Amino acid sequence: MGAQQRVRFREVFADPAYRRLFVAQTASRAGDAFRTVALVIVVFGLTGSGLGTAGIVVAEILPVLLLAPVAGELVDRLPRRTVMIAADLWRAGLMALLPLVDSSVVAVYAVGFGLSVGSVFFNPAAGSLVPALVPERQLVAANSGIWTAAVLAQIALAPAAGGMVTALGATPAFALDAASFAVSALVLRGLAIPAKPAATGPAGSWAGRVREGLALLVGDRLLRILAAGQLLAALSAGATSALLVVLVERHLHAGAAGFGLLIGAIGIGAAAGPFLLTRLTDNPRRPGFVFGPYLLRGGVDLAVATVTSLPAALGAMAAYGLGTSTGAVTFNSLLQAEVPAQLRGRVFAGMDLLWQSGRLISLAVGGALADTLGIRAVYYLGGALLLLAGGLGLTGLSRSGGSTPQNPR
Repeated sequence: MGAQQRVRFREVFADPAYRRLFVAQTASRAGDAFRTVALVIVVFGLTGSGLGTAGIVVAEILPVLLLAPVAGELVDRLPRRTVMIAADLWRAGLMALLPLVDSSVVAVYAVGFGLSVGSVFFNPAAGSLVPALVPERQLVAANSGIWTAAVLAQIALAPAAGGMVTALGATPAFALDAASFAVSALVLRGLAIPAKPAATGPAGSWAGRVREGLALLVGDRLLRILAAGQLLAALSAGATSALLVVLVERHLHAGAAGFGLLIGAIGIGAAAGPFLLTRLTDNPRRPGFVFGPYLLRGGVDLAVATVTSLPAALGAMAAYGLGTSTGAVTFNSLLQAEVPAQLRGRVFAGMDLLWQSGRLISLAVGGALADTLGIRAVYYLGGALLLLAGGLGLTGLSRSGGSTPQNPR
């Protein structure tokens, strides 16, 4: 297909059903930008420690570890729109409650846990839903649009959230996030989609249906490779993302201003990535576009652990953001094209489980490694893990001919 014929975002956005999903997810992500900043400030104020602040991250990870298999099976058995609306209303209620209990760190942790419970159900439902709204050739553009809107919301609104919390306190930020979930639920009510996918597996056995999703992850060669890449990337990014501020202070000696610039560079790269991607391909069955970004990000981690120049680090981190966004879009698009509709919820939930498990391990190991061997060791190890993920993926695909099977959807 020639470049002039490739799908552009405006073509996908013209579809009313996709437009509703896009607006709903963009609204809730915009609200999340305010909540994330406010929540960190509140927890730090209550605990006065970095460890206490990290507790909210743990509270957000645990529901994925505990509930992902349940969520994936439920997403594959119930109408996905219903699951998403219920998750939005649940999260809206929790955010409305938060200002009443935000003087207690235990209550704040509990609300963070509950919010993550809603996301555990919402995210695989949303990822599974996209292929029901657009044809396969539009998947890359559709996922690019949703990803770009989320990144731009973070870039634009996170500074505003910080200013709002400083001037008015956390309550208005929490109220905005609650409203964003309510808006998302309202928009999704008008989304016309198939009621639910065809049921598969033993009708009366929940465990059997969970095993069916796991069997696909283990039994399908491409999905095994994708799962390995997801886990290796999580083992890398969990520590390198959380400890970027340490790298800035101890290695680049750039201070808070340098840290802000690096975060901005990552955001710019992440926003630009999907625009570039849609000009390169609209074929979701190009796994080289998934594993190539791993190699790019691995090279960046090695570079920032080596260079001491802030301008060089800024350029490298912009490339990291580009690799992160293009990799996320192509990863989701390939899963949506590869996995049968009736199994997508379980597969997406399984990938979330791998990501959060690896992230939690990475946070623990990375912190210890930074204290014993220094922050550069964390980034050298992170870069090696990403290079391994990319190398295993590309090698594994070359052995199978580099193509993916055309599963019916």
